[in-house]
Amino acid sequence: MKKLVVALVLLVVLALAAVAAGPFVAVRGIRNAVEAQDTAALARHVDFPTLRANLKAQVEDQIARRAGPDAQANLFGALALRLAGSVTGGIVDAMVTPAGIGALIEGRGLWHRASGSGVTTEDAYAHRSPDDVLRDARYGFESTSRFTATVPSADGPPLVFVLTRDGLTWRLTDIRLPLGAADAALPAG
Repeated sequence: MKKLVVALVLLVVLALAAVAAGPFVAVRGIRNAVEAQDTAALARHVDFPTLRANLKAQVEDQIARRAGPDAQANLFGALALRLAGSVTGGIVDAMVTPAGIGALIEGRGLWHRASGSGVTTEDAYAHRSPDDVLRDARYGFESTSRFTATVPSADGPPLVFVLTRDGLTWRLTDIRLPLGAADAALPAG
């Protein structure tokens, strides 16, 4: 009987250790996948359907807040918001891919990629090792099934990567966008 109790306690301690270490293992897996530019490995650590839904909701909410209650009450304003929501939904769908998430984690934004300003070598096509955006992140548990990695920003609010637990598996399910950055990306209205 004594051995059974010890085994049960050991099993509980091991399960708690696995839950506590799980998000750090997932973050390390994400880092390694980005560094190796291995989209299949990255896909194992990211729940893309949930991430797309969460990012679409954030962007649509930001657009609605920016438009204000007058635009939402007006028939043409509501139509314009619906159209803007479908356009941004398409953009989110295009960006929430293994390559897009890898670029975000590497610290490469769309503007840097399009303009070439993120490339620091003479040869614009030369491979450069990716930056580790998660290097200076603050890590913390919000609950036993939600973990965040908060990345400070030099020019605004931080970027927060949210991992959630399903059983013993931790996956990236949300990226809380800095609202100041979303305001700057939207046209003045």
